[in-house]
Amino acid sequence: MAQTKTLDIDTLWRIERLGPPSLSPDGAQAVAAVTRHSMDDNSASSSLWLLSTLGGKPRALTSCGNKDGQPQWSPHGDRIAFVAKREQQGCKDDEAQLYLIAPDGGEAQRAASVATGVDAFRWMPDGKRFVFVSWVWPDLKGEKAQARRLAEFKKRKESGYATSEMQYRYWDHNLPMGREPQLHLLEPGRDGQAARVKNLFEGTPFSLQRSEPDADCFDVSPDGSRIVFAFDPAPEKRIENRQALAEITLKTGRIDVIVKDADWHFAAPRYSPRGDRIAFVAQHDALKHTAPEQLAVWDREAHTWDVYSAEWDHAVSALLRWEDDGQQLLFAAEQHGRKHLWRFDLADRRAERVVSGGTLQGFDKRAGVLVTLADAIDHPARLSAHLPGAPAQRIETFNDALLAPLRFARSEEVWFDGACASGKGPGDPVQMWLSYPPDFDPRKKYPILHLIHGGPHTAFGDAFHYRWNVQTFAAQGYVVACVNYHGSSSFGYAFLDSITHRWGELELQDIERATDWLLKKPWADPRRVFASGGSYGGFMVAWMNGHVPAGRYAAYVCHAGCFDWTAMFADDAFSWHARELGAYYWDKPEQVLRQSPHASAGRMSTPTLVIHGALDYRVPDGQGLAYYNTLKARGVDARLLWFADENHWILKPRNSRQWYTEFFGWLRGHDKAGKRAHPAKGTGLR
Repeated sequence: MAQTKTLDIDTLWRIERLGPPSLSPDGAQAVAAVTRHSMDDNSASSSLWLLSTLGGKPRALTSCGNKDGQPQWSPHGDRIAFVAKREQQGCKDDEAQLYLIAPDGGEAQRAASVATGVDAFRWMPDGKRFVFVSWVWPDLKGEKAQARRLAEFKKRKESGYATSEMQYRYWDHNLPMGREPQLHLLEPGRDGQAARVKNLFEGTPFSLQRSEPDADCFDVSPDGSRIVFAFDPAPEKRIENRQALAEITLKTGRIDVIVKDADWHFAAPRYSPRGDRIAFVAQHDALKHTAPEQLAVWDREAHTWDVYSAEWDHAVSALLRWEDDGQQLLFAAEQHGRKHLWRFDLADRRAERVVSGGTLQGFDKRAGVLVTLADAIDHPARLSAHLPGAPAQRIETFNDALLAPLRFARSEEVWFDGACASGKGPGDPVQMWLSYPPDFDPRKKYPILHLIHGGPHTAFGDAFHYRWNVQTFAAQGYVVACVNYHGSSSFGYAFLDSITHRWGELELQDIERATDWLLKKPWADPRRVFASGGSYGGFMVAWMNGHVPAGRYAAYVCHAGCFDWTAMFADDAFSWHARELGAYYWDKPEQVLRQSPHASAGRMSTPTLVIHGALDYRVPDGQGLAYYNTLKARGVDARLLWFADENHWILKPRNSRQWYTEFFGWLRGHDKAGKRAHPAKGTGLR
């Protein structure tokens, strides 16, 4: 097929997005959620699909719901459970519920009607029961009392949110007022009997983490007799508190704390195949809050735990999955802007790469069959099967026909000498991803567009990013530069921690040296250099506006950027600031001020597009509004794009199209060099 088009915004939103896979016990089939978006309806819908690991076309499993997700195959392979909001037998779900469906199809059945809903779940090994997470009032006993309280709450006429909690909201929502996330045991009804639900934490002080508790927060032992979970032992719950691990014995209801250390944070526990050990992620938080997450194992017989990956300078990502021999674990970990699947041998304390990224988004393994979900700069997430002794094989082609006619950007990683973290000697090596317009001709001149990542302790990697899609930017004619500045993840702990207590310093040197490197290329147009970023990347472009001489960059785009570290205390992670900045603003105001972009507002003069969402609790929209107002008050050319219904990210199709349209329009409006190298024809902009 002739490749006649480039990736535009509407096509970007027609891409079907795959969720993490769950494998059948025999490894022959995987189930995954597939999400489709409608630009016309400004909506998204998700359904479940079955995919054979042995060959054959995928088959739709569900179609009646529109938010089917978190599919998990039963231990016996006879059913698939998932979370959804549906209408069944005249009853419409107010909260997400657990549903069951046979893999050969048919109508999905609601496992129970839990008044407070189901957030995440795991199968019990007997294939009959479930453990799930629900937000409940901890002072009540029984499901009926919870249902009554919820009904009363929904009938109230008051709209105020009252709390004395330190942690009371997260990301884009208030935490359920007066409620806590707790573990429950569910036995679905059979033969006309009602389902039975038991709160496993009832009458105890235990609860799960309040920041989006998921199925990685707990695990069920292979024999079904115990459940291990991570919890915050501190009386006052804070987003930065260190968690411990506890284990509940289902027969007696007894809960024992098994791993607790005031200096360490523990998460994502996972039982070994025999149940004699528990693997988990451990972070020596007291040593440094930026300390990497490492692989640790607790031994039941010795009742001790040990960190196994201490000498491996990589951060371990949940989820963890034991190999069948109980001697090795699989997990994802970043390395130089890519995320690979690794196998860690406990005896040798050595990691080996199993599947190389791109960026691994999810995986599962059963009966020797491995299925991975991974994307890269040049393709969205794909599902692949890895059978013993055979090369990897794609098991779906959802987006192939849509993408076949498109000419994609060529991307490469380059390294240059960035800032020197120690202040002595040559600059440290810094990675930059470059993506060239699809019809790139090195004899022509091109504009340069920096995309500066957030975090700061993340990385711009070999990934297909929908909100900052490199292919879409490059299709507009820009050479797109993504610098993994000092502070980025996947380049070792020293590199990540180097910016602590001095935000803006090393990162700016890295971006500026990258610009110098780029401007030495014959195809780079020095009159058409732009910089953009979101979150911490937004902080960076605001910082650059006050620290880089006028004229160096033609214009900036600041999305959800941090502008004033004192006012940022309105965010959902305010108690974390002092750890990164070195002090609270009332203890050392000068130290905080010198890391705050607003302190250099008097030097800001570069035109800036400011974008923010009202539901952004991580960087409250007052930050963007204050930055925009400051620029307008100073007479600087500025434009504001504010969304009443978006959070830190722009997630609705129509809003995303407006975001990209405003973004590209702003850059074109400040491209003073005349005709661009790659015209906007065919971009899908409206």
